[in-house]
Parts: sequence; C-alpha cells; structure tokens
Amino acid sequence: MRHEPTPAEELLWQRLRGNQLGVKFRRQHSIDRFIADFVCLPHKLIVELDGAGHLEPNQAEYDKGRSGILAELGFHVLRFANDQALNETEKVLQAIKANLP
Repeated sequence: MRHEPTPAEELLWQRLRGNQLGVKFRRQHSIDRFIADFVCLPHKLIVELDGAGHLEPNQAEYDKGRSGILAELGFHVLRFANDQALNETEKVLQAIKANLP
C-alpha cells in the first residue's frame, strides 16, 4: 500500500509527515504481525483509515480483534473512515492531536 496509497491515505500522510503535529509518524509500519497505516511510536498511537470493506461483519470482527491485540501491546488505535479523512480532514487531525500528550 505504500506504493499505491488510497487518496485518503495520501491526503492524511501529507498532513502527518515531517512532524507537522509535533511528533513523528511512520506509515505502513509493521507492528507484531500487522501493518499499521500510520503510527507514532514514541506515543504508541496508531491511526487506521478504513474503506467500505471494513463495514463487512467478518472484517469488522477482524479489525476489533486486531485492535485488541495492538492494545495488549500498549498501542491506542484510532480508526477513521476514508470519507472522514477526505471530507473532514481538520476534524480527523484534531482527534489525532487530542490523543497525543
């Protein structure tokens, strides 16, 4: 996905990269057996962007379990719909900032 990000991922990455929120984010970063869309390692904050497929019952259950495992590893996971990232970018950024110390 790093080489072909969704429009939502690309837009949010442009707003997270280069310490624009005062912290460093990485994209498509491996944690345990998962790949996080975006992660701030020092603050153990993961940001996930979800497309329509994540609304499917099996995928939603998988995502819940995945978030639980990441929480056991000490990470806090924030999930946003792709539409939110595209159409409410400032609200998404504010929510991310609110979860940083």
